[in-house]
Amino acid sequence: MAKIVIVGLGPGHVEGISLGALNKLKTSKHVYLRTCKHPIVEKLPLWNISFQSLDHFYHHSNFEDVYNQICDHLLSEAKKYEEIVYAVPGSPLVAEDTVELLKIKSQEKNIEIEVSPALSFLDVIYPLIELDPTDGLQIVNAVKNLSLINPRLPVLICQIYNKLIASEVKLTLMESYPDEFKIKVIRAAGVQELEKIKEIPLYQLDHLDWIDYLTTVYIPPLETGFLHSCNYPLDPLVVVMNKLLSPNGCPWDRKQTHISLKRYLLEETYEVLEAIDEGNMYKLCEELGDLLLQVVFHAALASQEDIFTINDVIIEITEKMVRRHPHVFADVKVSGTQDVIKNWEAIKAQEKGKEVSEDLLGSVPKDLPALMHAYKIQEKAAKVGFDWPHISGAWEKVYEELNELEDAVGKNGKIYDELGDVLFAVVNVARFLKINPEEALLATIRKFRTRFKFIEDKVKENGKNIKDYSLEELDKWWEQSKKIR
Repeated sequence: MAKIVIVGLGPGHVEGISLGALNKLKTSKHVYLRTCKHPIVEKLPLWNISFQSLDHFYHHSNFEDVYNQICDHLLSEAKKYEEIVYAVPGSPLVAEDTVELLKIKSQEKNIEIEVSPALSFLDVIYPLIELDPTDGLQIVNAVKNLSLINPRLPVLICQIYNKLIASEVKLTLMESYPDEFKIKVIRAAGVQELEKIKEIPLYQLDHLDWIDYLTTVYIPPLETGFLHSCNYPLDPLVVVMNKLLSPNGCPWDRKQTHISLKRYLLEETYEVLEAIDEGNMYKLCEELGDLLLQVVFHAALASQEDIFTINDVIIEITEKMVRRHPHVFADVKVSGTQDVIKNWEAIKAQEKGKEVSEDLLGSVPKDLPALMHAYKIQEKAAKVGFDWPHISGAWEKVYEELNELEDAVGKNGKIYDELGDVLFAVVNVARFLKINPEEALLATIRKFRTRFKFIEDKVKENGKNIKDYSLEELDKWWEQSKKIR
């Protein structure tokens, strides 16, 4: 059976390579190095170790193609020579994608993989940053996804091969950290003649001329502050959501779209409102979590299409809240809530630009519940003077519409239309009274349900069916329920 023995060259200094690795390199006639770009490689000829470099595979445009080509070549060589040694920088088990790929591909080819332990670059970095990784440390590959970094924890970003990658890392980090945030750039850790450690502000990361394949960046935890603290405690939920939407995730979740999720967003919103009205804080906590899941779900779907991420959602609403509260975050003076509302509307208008929509009601979402929709468009119309001068006009309109409904019922007329007019007129009165009709109706519905439940409980106590009682008998219990709630 063919075999590939994988060894690590250590972090770069002579003391960092193990005797076991040296012995395998010296005794093998077929040694392959993923790359010659490693400080220890120049020592190999002195130890009478001959090798072949695989650097020529790096002409491909992306690392995935490079690693696949390297692995395919190694598997082919193993079949040819029965046993080969593959040497990688640092440890084979740390930030080494070719090793993971070889493990997978070797099973198809029936080739044995043996991995020898080795000292990694991380082992020599920990003392330099005076950090115990068990206290909480994120280790991220610079050429992979950086979006899930949690700024509340310390971070090591490895594989920063050149200034181009450093620039991409910098721009990503600046979405979550201040431009002036102090970071440490570490090159060739543990290799005395090459080692460099420099603390710089984040924005200078790609200004360093000595960044190369041995470069790692250390980002300290971000202290709680304003705006740029951007601590994203949503990360665990985002990770779960991404897993559910992955190819091996949940079939139901993967089928969902922004459209199909609309009903769940609405349902969760109403469950939150119910918890608030009940005054049940434990239930409110749970329901807010369910509602938050919908936000994360929509953001995850958008992220899959490279439109926006949950971080974009948080940053945008944060900046908007700061912008619309200049009396808190700037030097604008206000005398009360009316000034706050006036400033809010003025800033909102500036944000949308100077163009005024010809359709005044166009900004009101068409999918709002009917009562809320009616309230919003009446509110919009009132702002341009299309309104009763006094609540008495709204009251008169209610009575007028009631009469027209009654007349339509008697004459078998347009009952549907007239009933809608009555409801619309009642909403107008609610607006004058500064009562949200949607919330008022929901409160009445809940009240009805509570009182009807009281009647049902009384019926059960008597061991009968509710149909066995007359309306007059049931009404007595209804009146009793009103005294309780």
